[in-house]
Amino acid sequence: MFAGFKQFVSRGNAIDLAVGVMIGGAFGTIVNSLVKDVITPILGMFGGQPDFSAIHIGSIQLGSFLNAVIAFLIMAAVLYYFIVVPFNRFSAKAPAPPPGPTAEQKLLTEIRDLLAKK
Repeated sequence: MFAGFKQFVSRGNAIDLAVGVMIGGAFGTIVNSLVKDVITPILGMFGGQPDFSAIHIGSIQLGSFLNAVIAFLIMAAVLYYFIVVPFNRFSAKAPAPPPGPTAEQKLLTEIRDLLAKK
């Protein structure tokens, strides 16, 4: 039983998944800080801090849901415009140069040149 667990843990997939989860959590903290400490105060300067928590329909707290939706949209926009777009620009590769002539094309070019000399 222990040997099976040891084999499972030592496989690359489990280690890669653990590393991905840890990096993802740390990266999530960075994005949360960017939104909370930089973007939200900038938005607050223009329109005040949005807070819809007071909106209730009976016992349904619709305002809390609206706050969560707005926070998600801000987080998604920050992630896309500040992380994804710059990363895509940075990692974009220059188009590959067109391939050179094939061996057949080189041979045909030589034959053409020889015929042109005669």
